[in-house]
Amino acid sequence: MPENSPATVRPISVVVVEDDSAAMARFQSAIAATVDLKLAASFCNGTSALAWLENNTPDVLLCDLGLPDFSGLAVIGYCAQKHPEANIMVITMYEDEDHVVKSLEAGASGYLLKDSLNNEIAAQIRELHAGGSPMTPVIARLVLKRFRIAPASVNHSKAEPGFTALTEREIDILARISQGFSYSEIANIEKISTHTVATHIKRIYGKLSVHSKNEAVYEAMQLGLLDGRMQRSAKNM
Repeated sequence: MPENSPATVRPISVVVVEDDSAAMARFQSAIAATVDLKLAASFCNGTSALAWLENNTPDVLLCDLGLPDFSGLAVIGYCAQKHPEANIMVITMYEDEDHVVKSLEAGASGYLLKDSLNNEIAAQIRELHAGGSPMTPVIARLVLKRFRIAPASVNHSKAEPGFTALTEREIDILARISQGFSYSEIANIEKISTHTVATHIKRIYGKLSVHSKNEAVYEAMQLGLLDGRMQRSAKNM
């Protein structure tokens, strides 16, 4: 039987933390309707979610920010630290810069607004799991705007003593990540395997002393490593 046949592929395990019953029903229905997704657990508050995450690791965590007991940021931060291999996506009503930035800094890689959700939620979960960063357009514009206002004078001189420079290939891959490409898409563009992409990203994390894609992009921007690189990468596609 082929290695990637449906019978041998493990479903993507998803945990949903959402206190709105209607929204929860939509997520559960979307996950149940696809054979490659599996609802591992669902919670209506942060306390129960943290207790579950203490001993269980999901592939994907969908988390609202406005939970009844405390902010979903606590759940996101705990999951990111205890299960760095998990992919986290915020699904909320908050679209202000403060919530967006704090969510990404806590460890989220995707950010969707509830009023923009459609029947593609399953596809967005798959995209997140594959290494992408699904974002509602208004949120993506906000994030790009924040990067654009970063001081242009920041450069390699800001690196800490002992900093190991990234290779040209690593910078190229980091630029692709900043554009929202998944691991498989980067592999196709760079003409390398997805395993090699993952290896490069692991090395990037080590060199920049970070633990997530968002932190890596932010640090690279601060060091001036991506100056002009993203535009050139887009033109070369």
